[in-house]
Amino acid sequence: MSKRDDYERKTEQLLNGIIEKPFELVDVEFVKEGGNNFLRAYIDKEGGININDCEAISRKLSDLLDVHDYIDESYILEVSSPGLGRQLKKEKDFNRSIGQEVDVKLYKAVNKVKDFTGILLSHKEDSIELELENGTVMEIKKSDMAMIRLTVHF
Repeated sequence: MSKRDDYERKTEQLLNGIIEKPFELVDVEFVKEGGNNFLRAYIDKEGGININDCEAISRKLSDLLDVHDYIDESYILEVSSPGLGRQLKKEKDFNRSIGQEVDVKLYKAVNKVKDFTGILLSHKEDSIELELENGTVMEIKKSDMAMIRLTVHF
């Protein structure tokens, strides 16, 4: 397990201890961007979250991170919403998104196409079923997907 994976796993455990309904922990990531490390926690609730929700969770998490002190590197803590076009990563993300429109990007083109949009019909451990606009149903292996997220309409 990499340091990054360990940081994310331990942070998720801390958050699971402080996040209560109506909040939901969506994801945790430890990433390097522009020379800085970021520890990001994405939270959500029915109807969406606001800045006060993020601030309350951030304070609680920050206090716990100070106590447990398992991250060896300097980092910036961010707590935010996963956004409208949230990526689907975990089983609960896929379950919640059945029947919704999603965008899928593949690593390798299928019939010269790498980007698909359609209705997520179902998911299994290793694949999804997607109904395209023309009614075609296609099965896509999760290992072939570079990214899958909810479609955002403007």
